[in-house]
Amino acid sequence: MRPPGGFAIVCHCLLLETDRGLCLVDTGFGIGEASFGALPGFYRPMIRPVLADSEAAFNQVIALGLDPRDVRDIVVTHLDVDHAGGLRDFPWARVHLHAAEHAAATRPATSADKGRYRARQWEHGVDWMTYDDRGGDTLFGLSAIRPLHDLPDLALIPLAGHSRGHSGVAVDTGDGWLLHAGDAYWFHGEVAPRPHCPRALSLTQRLIATDHRLRLENVAKLRDLPADVRVFSAHDPHELNVAVS
Repeated sequence: MRPPGGFAIVCHCLLLETDRGLCLVDTGFGIGEASFGALPGFYRPMIRPVLADSEAAFNQVIALGLDPRDVRDIVVTHLDVDHAGGLRDFPWARVHLHAAEHAAATRPATSADKGRYRARQWEHGVDWMTYDDRGGDTLFGLSAIRPLHDLPDLALIPLAGHSRGHSGVAVDTGDGWLLHAGDAYWFHGEVAPRPHCPRALSLTQRLIATDHRLRLENVAKLRDLPADVRVFSAHDPHELNVAVS
């Protein structure tokens, strides 16, 4: 994606091997996104997505020499189209997410929520696995929901603000923790010791957030994570390049 200001933004998804099969954390845009239907009104002028089918998660799984049918589970940080557009490409998969996000998307109570989500992404009939904060846990000082159904090495980390039920996804790799922070922040400088963010990206995040103040509070918590927790956002190309190098 190329929002105004000359910045490139990626959709950083994870593919995990679990005892149940493959698991995706976020899906990015789906196959045929350009012709599937109109994106939410603010997306094209504000986000300016480049919609290439070769970059869809389904096709990237194939490019790895794997079978997309083995993707049994998808954990989404939230249901914006650039994170959950690919749900329809894996109609057999269970989809795990925070209950507040599921409610905001499937039973929108405000005009903003109605304009934000696209019901066509899940009209195929999704096997939803929703989680709320009751009986929660803590993980490296943050509220956590774990374990997820049949996914003992994953946890949802509630990080609302960007959307109503936005969550990070923590993954125990056996050698340490990864924390996919979704859209809690967009630029690596936001979690640096001396926080900074390009003005255009900062403004875009503010405009899209359901609760900008809460989002900033959660970014501050991410900034204080222990050094052995590897945190990254969904959209920072620098963090993606570090991950694959």
